Amino acid sequence: MPSDLCIKENNKTSTGPTELETFLPQDGSNTNGLTATKYKITKSNDLEAAAPDFDPFKARKLDHPVSNGDTLTHLLKASLGTGILAMPAAFAASGLLLGIFATAAVSLICTHCAYMLVICAHELYKKTGKTAMSFAEVAHEACNRGPKWAKPFGPSARTFILISLFVTYFATCSCYAVLIATNFNKVVAQYRGEPLNERLSISLLLVPLLLLSYVPNLKYLAPVSMVANVFMAVGLGTTFYYLVTDIPPLETRELVVDFHKFPIFFSLTVFAIEAIGVVMPLENNMKTPQSFVGICGVLNQGMSGVTLIYILLGFLGYLKYGPNVQGSVTLDLPGNEIPAQMVQILIGLAVFCTFGLQFYVCLDIAWNGIKDKCAKHETLANYGIRTILVIICVLLAVAVPAITPFVGLIGAFCFSILGLICPVLIEIITFWDKGFGRYNWKIFKNIIVVFTGIFALIFGSKSSLEDIYKMYSN
Repeated sequence: MPSDLCIKENNKTSTGPTELETFLPQDGSNTNGLTATKYKITKSNDLEAAAPDFDPFKARKLDHPVSNGDTLTHLLKASLGTGILAMPAAFAASGLLLGIFATAAVSLICTHCAYMLVICAHELYKKTGKTAMSFAEVAHEACNRGPKWAKPFGPSARTFILISLFVTYFATCSCYAVLIATNFNKVVAQYRGEPLNERLSISLLLVPLLLLSYVPNLKYLAPVSMVANVFMAVGLGTTFYYLVTDIPPLETRELVVDFHKFPIFFSLTVFAIEAIGVVMPLENNMKTPQSFVGICGVLNQGMSGVTLIYILLGFLGYLKYGPNVQGSVTLDLPGNEIPAQMVQILIGLAVFCTFGLQFYVCLDIAWNGIKDKCAKHETLANYGIRTILVIICVLLAVAVPAITPFVGLIGAFCFSILGLICPVLIEIITFWDKGFGRYNWKIFKNIIVVFTGIFALIFGSKSSLEDIYKMYSN
């Protein structure tokens, strides 16, 4: 976006953390109107930053700080995505009983990794004198302030995180275009007798998606996001109605499925729950950032609620439709009934409205890479990059309508590393000088998390590659 976030440092202006903070509703206070969120982050000198009485939370200055309640709302919105619709399929690969405990365990690990990232950021605030950082900056500063062997990896860590985030969310945007077209097409097929050409239906989304991408900042996109939440809530509510109607007895379903299917459950659940990308933007905009963590902090409250919803939908979906439940539970609803058709439309509209949030991640990262070269024509260049990104996104979806397995492959690689492995490495480097607890228990804990990340990487990639192979074999 053309207007940078500003950090006031000794009366000089420097560039602040930008990527991903655009997930939050904006206030439109900047004169350009293209990026509305503005940090006023006071950076103390090294002596003050090192002083024991330095409080980065009191030093943080925000024009429009976000309350704990609003942060909780944003966290729920970011975590309850379309991945929730795959939870019945995940339970079909685990069983009713194992699915409950395994989903809770996966959520616990993912939440803990997000927790680690924020705790490391708070520690680095005190070491650097900064009061807010992006995910990429946390990794960069951890290396810079860490042991000697880690210092050369700072720039590489920052670049890797930025590229991974961009690739993942850009692929997600293309996948969203396919999902929107697919949901609408299923309803059209009920009345036409046959669906529209898949590539044509995706192409028809180009203009609406362009218009959505032209929203100058997320202050004006916030009402669209609110509507998306309503659409998703009504759609899920109607889906739950179908799931609890004429539900079969528990004895008809397996409590624990054969273990060879468990990797499918694991990969689906990890990438449905994972929301590491929005953690730092939410924390950066909080009025009381210390409330984000803690036993009863915003993060734990939000993820506890998300976990319960995921378990409930997965349990009821598998119980209702059994081992043959489809990858998205909405596909199992009776397509000839009006309420089921409304679910398809509502989910499609919710995904369309959410496209803007995903797109802003890509836009922000791409814009920050070229904005210095476009100072004379900032506004024109900004809208030009928006147009180019959306066109490429839609063309990719048109070229590969069956893009979902490829997005799953990218997610398996990027989110397993970003969401599970990177926070562990950042914690080790950040607290290298303070030790790792009695008997080095944090090291053993981190080994478990790393193995979980490797497990997700291997089996998530394997599952996606198998889907791609089956798709092209047929």
